[in-house]
Amino acid sequence: MFVVAAVVIFTAVLWFMSIDTAYKPADLLKLGVVILVVGFALFVAYKRLTSAKRGEPAEDELSKKIMQKTAAFSYYISIYLWLALGFFSDRLKLETHTIIGIGIMAMAVSFAICWVIINFTGVKNE
Repeated sequence: MFVVAAVVIFTAVLWFMSIDTAYKPADLLKLGVVILVVGFALFVAYKRLTSAKRGEPAEDELSKKIMQKTAAFSYYISIYLWLALGFFSDRLKLETHTIIGIGIMAMAVSFAICWVIINFTGVKNE
C-alpha cells in the first residue's frame, strides 16, 4: 500500500506541476481529494503494519464487520450519488469522463467518511 500511495502522490504532483495556466479552484479541489484518499490509504496501511508487528491477525471479526458495514453504507450513498450526477449531468456542462471521475472520487470519499464514522462510533451488537 505504501508503494501504491507513493506512486499516486508522485503522479499527482507531476500532474499538478504540468498545469501551465493559473490554478483553478477545481484543480485544488481535485488535488485535495487525491490527498485525502491517499492519506486514508496510508492510515489503513499503518494500522495494519502496527497490528502485524504486535502479532495480531490482519483480519479479525470486528474489522470484517466494520468493513462490511462501511461497504454497505457507502454503496447506498454511491447509488444516490450516481443518481444525482445523472440528473445534474445535463446542467453541469462537463464532459463525460469528467463526470465519471467526479463520481469515482466521490465514491472514494464517501467510503472513507463512512469508515471513519463507523470505526470511531463502533458497531452495535445486532
